[in-house]
Amino acid sequence: MAVPKRKMGRARTHARRSSNDKIAAPARSVCPQCGEVKLPHRVCGNCGFYRDREVIDVD
Repeated sequence: MAVPKRKMGRARTHARRSSNDKIAAPARSVCPQCGEVKLPHRVCGNCGFYRDREVIDVD
């Protein structure tokens, strides 16, 4: 059975674990109506369109 000879330092432990704690950026898509960047499967906040129809009135 493998047993470490010395205690692993806090910095090395945190550095190893840090790769699993990274937050991925949310996915982005482009609105086909106005070309604005938006979250996928959401109403566009710029023009109010979703799936080629106007869902909310944006003035």
